[in-house]
Amino acid sequence: MEDFMSLLTDNFRMLHLWDIIDILIVAYVVYKGIKLVIETRAFQLIRGIVILLVATQLSGWLQLNSVNYILVNVMQVGMIALLIVFQPELRRTLEKVGRSKIGSIFSPVDYDIERVVGQVCEASAYMSESRIGALMVIEKETKLSDVGKTGTVINADVSAELLVNIFIPKTPLHDGAVIIGDNKIKSAACILPLTEQNNISRELGTRHRAAIGMSENADCVVVVVSEETGRISMAKNGFLTRNLSRDSLAKELKKAFKDTRTADVSSAKQKIKNWTVKKK
Repeated sequence: MEDFMSLLTDNFRMLHLWDIIDILIVAYVVYKGIKLVIETRAFQLIRGIVILLVATQLSGWLQLNSVNYILVNVMQVGMIALLIVFQPELRRTLEKVGRSKIGSIFSPVDYDIERVVGQVCEASAYMSESRIGALMVIEKETKLSDVGKTGTVINADVSAELLVNIFIPKTPLHDGAVIIGDNKIKSAACILPLTEQNNISRELGTRHRAAIGMSENADCVVVVVSEETGRISMAKNGFLTRNLSRDSLAKELKKAFKDTRTADVSSAKQKIKNWTVKKK
């Protein structure tokens, strides 16, 4: 026991500040990696991969040569297959890294939040009362030009009247989603990917499933108005918040688009300005 404690003490003495920082960085990366895997369907296969690894090692120890040969080759081919099968999850993971606080420096959100939110909420409230189905996607850092290409280019200022007019039943653009970004209605009648979740309520139709699916694939916020019930919902990060009123929708949208980095920059600029005035 004394030898162990002595060895442990000697190892601690050899640690430097950069070693501790190195360990913390690796621990943080591993933690975030596990968290990202848990959030995807890849987690369902982790146990199977672990079993294969254990079986490969055991077959080597027990000298089961044929079994070991098969498992080793399966594992080699399997690594390439995993990259192909889980390409969507890998892309989503890289997008999440890009949407981090560091990544947002390179693609800041530039929105007139009050105006855009106000117009979207006004249109949603009207369509809710009139039982008009709607699906509105609002971009954040991730641009959705590829999704916009599936519909018709609009490129008009965001207005409640235009949004309502687009979703009026039996009009050419009512069937599909509207893409809103850069303070513009970019496209209409766009096709969105459906969610792959299996635990969604059967009450939810294609619009709601498309809203959840789109929010899983990008960091956007999707507003849905049900044609059957008139209820307003909002999808974000693969989760659906239902039964929103006009005021609660406005609150959720403003919260989703709150750019603390911009607020901090504005605050710093104001402090510099005040300091300059005092100096004068």
